[in-house]
Amino acid sequence: MDIRVQDTPFDFGTEAQAFSDAQDGAGAIVTFTGLVRDLPGAPLEVMEIEHYPGMTEKALEKIAQDACARWELSGCLIIHRYGKMRPGDQIMMVATGSKHRKDAFEAAEFLMDFLKSRAPFWKREVTAENTAWVDSKAADEDALSRWEKAQ
Repeated sequence: MDIRVQDTPFDFGTEAQAFSDAQDGAGAIVTFTGLVRDLPGAPLEVMEIEHYPGMTEKALEKIAQDACARWELSGCLIIHRYGKMRPGDQIMMVATGSKHRKDAFEAAEFLMDFLKSRAPFWKREVTAENTAWVDSKAADEDALSRWEKAQ
């Protein structure tokens, strides 16, 4: 397991290759990168992401441990950024390795769903007209319900 919370950008290609190279016996590697997206109507100037150091890393470790307990993984990577980011910037990356693609895909989806809804990050969107905290969305909560049913 490799968990990183950082304010600096990461190189997706370098991270994906290093993760893949470290997966002995894996038959599948799944990666996902989340990007800051612009807002409809009022262009996003900046997304500000805050967190509590220490608490955030422990929460991400727990999410990763849960994924490793549910699926047979050869490895798990979570990188999540904080600070100020602009549209198109990478916010986070998840990578999972497994002998079989189903485990790698499902574990990656699980990690992404829990990171979106349960990881202790707070996001604020800044436009020319407004600054607002991002509320949780019903669709994100709905995505979590399938994992609770699958336990």
